[in-house]
Amino acid sequence: MKIYSKIILFAALLSSLSFSIHAQDTGGVKGKIRTTKGDGIAAATVTVRQNGEDIKSAASDAKGNFVLDGLKAGNYNVVFSKTGYGSGVLYNVEVKKKKTNNLGERLILTVDQGTQVIIKGSVFAPDGRSVGGAEIKIERISSDGSVKKVGTSISSYSGEFTFRFSEDAAKYRVTASLKNSTASKEIEVDSAAIYRLALTLELTKTN
Repeated sequence: MKIYSKIILFAALLSSLSFSIHAQDTGGVKGKIRTTKGDGIAAATVTVRQNGEDIKSAASDAKGNFVLDGLKAGNYNVVFSKTGYGSGVLYNVEVKKKKTNNLGERLILTVDQGTQVIIKGSVFAPDGRSVGGAEIKIERISSDGSVKKVGTSISSYSGEFTFRFSEDAAKYRVTASLKNSTASKEIEVDSAAIYRLALTLELTKTN
């Protein structure tokens, strides 16, 4: 029985030593998946490929950061993507033994125009005139009734404004304000499309 226990212990030590040697022979990559504005993209999929084969994958955290370790030394293509965004590839990323190649914030994803919710609106006066320079605020209304501001803008000279979001069913409230006049409308979106609305501000005419 003692001999059997020693064999198991020896096997465990050998396995541990093998793992340690393997770990010393590997490296990794890390970085941040972000938007063009610098915001981190959570839950993006990051995959390293070599010779057309997927070697290892990971998901970015809430701030867009990721780490892929345990990679053999060599050159890899780093592929990154997320639903609602176009995919990206960083070619010939070198991995060295015992080192983690920090890619920093070089992995940038842009919103896929084909999967965007686009809210377009116009601001008018009661007589039909376009109202430029109005402050536009858009808020997302959650199912529990809570409200969160998700964007601001200024209406153009022709009274127009645009907001873009990733494809997602949601309810929004859009508010236009100028001087002492305010107007709001709520709009529900359920898929990628262009949604339009018009807001009328009761502006007092000045001589």
